[in-house]
Amino acid sequence: MMFETFEKYLTEKAALTTAEVEAVCAVSIEKKIRKRQYLLQEGDVCHYNCFIAKGCMRFYRVGEDGTEHILRFGVENWWMSDQESYNTGKPSKNNIDALEHCEVILIDKQDFIHLKTSIPKLGNFIEELKARSYDASQNRILSNISNTAEEKYQTL
Repeated sequence: MMFETFEKYLTEKAALTTAEVEAVCAVSIEKKIRKRQYLLQEGDVCHYNCFIAKGCMRFYRVGEDGTEHILRFGVENWWMSDQESYNTGKPSKNNIDALEHCEVILIDKQDFIHLKTSIPKLGNFIEELKARSYDASQNRILSNISNTAEEKYQTL
């Protein structure tokens, strides 16, 4: 089921061929994550890009006072990872855990880099996703510093 969801996503969203999808799936790892189980814990290095086939996850940081600050949610057909830790190889300052039972597809960093270069359509698609993610992040920052609490709630 996980791979079927992932294959459909890659075919529809990135317009990959059957052979290209098979190449991606060949290096992909299926994983089930229980509610409240960590995908990534603060202090660990993020080595994977994670595609959420089923469920909902949260990406958050714990403040000095123990308060959890949720930076984003990830739902079905979204990607989730700590890009700072992934890009730098340094321990994460954040946590990613499951808000409900999740089924995910993991792709190791080196395999992902190879896939993006060997399958140009995938590389272009990932760049588009990164650009949209950056835009959404900028809009969220602007919203957080300029909108009222009610406007923020309505946006959520």
